[in-house]
Amino acid sequence: MSEKAIGDGAPRVAQAGSASPSAATPMTYEQAGVDYGVIDPLKIAAQRAAAATATQLQRHGMHEVNGSRGESAYVIDLGPFCLASIVECLGSKALVADEMARLTGITRYDDIAQDTIAMAVNDLITVGATPLVVQAYWAAGGSEWFHDADRAQALVRGWQRACETCGVAWGGGETPALAGIVEAGRIDLAASCVGIVQPKSRLTLGERLGAGDAIVLLAASGIHANGLSLARRIAERLPEGYLTRLPAAGGRPAQTYGDALLAPTPLYSPVTEALHAAGVRVHYAVNVTGHGWRKLLRHPKALTYRIHHVPPVPPVLEFLRREAGHDDREAYATFNMGAGFALYVHADDAARTVSVARTVGHEAWVAGWVEDGVKRLVIEPLDLTYGEDDLHVR
Repeated sequence: MSEKAIGDGAPRVAQAGSASPSAATPMTYEQAGVDYGVIDPLKIAAQRAAAATATQLQRHGMHEVNGSRGESAYVIDLGPFCLASIVECLGSKALVADEMARLTGITRYDDIAQDTIAMAVNDLITVGATPLVVQAYWAAGGSEWFHDADRAQALVRGWQRACETCGVAWGGGETPALAGIVEAGRIDLAASCVGIVQPKSRLTLGERLGAGDAIVLLAASGIHANGLSLARRIAERLPEGYLTRLPAAGGRPAQTYGDALLAPTPLYSPVTEALHAAGVRVHYAVNVTGHGWRKLLRHPKALTYRIHHVPPVPPVLEFLRREAGHDDREAYATFNMGAGFALYVHADDAARTVSVARTVGHEAWVAGWVEDGVKRLVIEPLDLTYGEDDLHVR
């Protein structure tokens, strides 16, 4: 993190666990401005229109891998290997970084850079791809955004660091100044990523997914970059806003709400690369982002996913659940609740998958099993069930 001078009269910080007077009033993600009931039908319509263009590849002697339609990354078959691609935006997490910089004088754009790359890379690897090249899209509300050299250099530094963690080249990008489109003083961040599936047997689109497979969950660092619209609305209801202190947990000192929200999203590609090197074949993978744990139902097969172990919930998400007035069903349908990525592997590979993940620095758990049956997710410790009608992403 980089520091700037802090002005006089630093804001008072609330005590651990302090809550807003309106905390008893529930707030859903839809009320915060994100209605998947409206967004998802458009995405599905776009997927169908896009599928009609796939024949354009044939003139180049290539074809799309049909099973990648509706997955987190698009895959084309080039013969000896496949290429996968994805583009993702950060969303509104930069607004939290901007407000925390105003309050504390510390810029967090190095971490924000990692979040942006994680949005693309963590989607790309779900199809079995090794990330190769990342491109940047940094659209500012005007050229004045780049006048803050400390903030701009933090963004560059964090972007390079995240690329090195993933073993990818930073190919270039675009830095438009979009006055009148992007709000003055703000920046819209996005990343695209291209990866290679080689050998083609690494392709992970769920063909091998079936009853008896283990579900291994990788730990989340916090909210990641999904659910920030709701988190920002909650900050508006807190007497001390982003400077409200969360209860201490896990032997670590208490954080402010804003600092906890800004914990960078993990980059999970070192895990998938290490699993390939160890000879573990992944049958399916899911990046747990929007739609929360409902994403575990992403594959169209009619299977039951039974969870017997729920990872610890990061303190910031427990705080958010309480302040938003969410019950377990709403919380696990909205946030990652401690599970940032899911790997579906053969039962015999479950323990080794956990061991490999931990070796490269990611906590992991064997959380459940895949069964024959109707399409549903059963989270037994919480007595929750989500069915096929609870997720529409295709």
